[in-house]
Amino acid sequence: MARLRRLDWDAVAGIVAAVAALVLHLLHIIDEEVLLAIVLVILALILIRDLRREEREERGAESIDRIEGALAALRAQIAPPDAVLIGPERLRAESERFARDARGDMVWFNVCLLMFAPQALFDVLLRPAIENPRVSSIQFLLDHHERERWEQVVMPKVTACAGREKVAAPLWCDLRESVSFILAEPPTGGRTEAHLSFWGEPFMSYATEQGVPRYIFHIQPHSELIGRLVELQRGYRLRASQTANMATSDEPR
Repeated sequence: MARLRRLDWDAVAGIVAAVAALVLHLLHIIDEEVLLAIVLVILALILIRDLRREEREERGAESIDRIEGALAALRAQIAPPDAVLIGPERLRAESERFARDARGDMVWFNVCLLMFAPQALFDVLLRPAIENPRVSSIQFLLDHHERERWEQVVMPKVTACAGREKVAAPLWCDLRESVSFILAEPPTGGRTEAHLSFWGEPFMSYATEQGVPRYIFHIQPHSELIGRLVELQRGYRLRASQTANMATSDEPR
């Protein structure tokens, strides 16, 4: 039945009529004038059928053009998100991916060093960045109160990594910010992206006295927030450098 429905019955009818007329002419039942008239009628029917089909195809093409135009307008109105929230289920995998895919200069601003205390977390969060050959340098901007943790908890693990020379000495600041973030270039290069978190609940977990991010935001390179984060770390970096220079100049010679 499906095959029968797909048949072009106008063409079948024309072929049958033409064959019947030819047979009748061969049998001398009809003369040439009648045969010519039948042929002309069949040709007219085929022409009318083709005209109807062409009209339907034109209407279909116009409908497709309208749909494509509507889809293009819809895509133009849908802006990509500036930030993507990453929860506990994907946090480790996404953090490791971010570190492994990063390139260029990385900046770790106001991060909690307690999360590097367990070797397993260090191997997921920081080691991939240190051993990533596309990362050229890693700079930490930390609060003065984190100095002891850096020396006792983080540095021994850093020195055991290949690529440890790219980890610069931290810049120590008087940080009073509730924000924590990592800046790096994406794997395709170009504009900077970030992993952004906040101190305190619900973004930070303090289970077993370890400050570990629970939720982070992946800030996309096109987001205007990237520029503000870059300015924030740049300001603290400048103040830290000035403080270090003043301390050096005050040392007795």
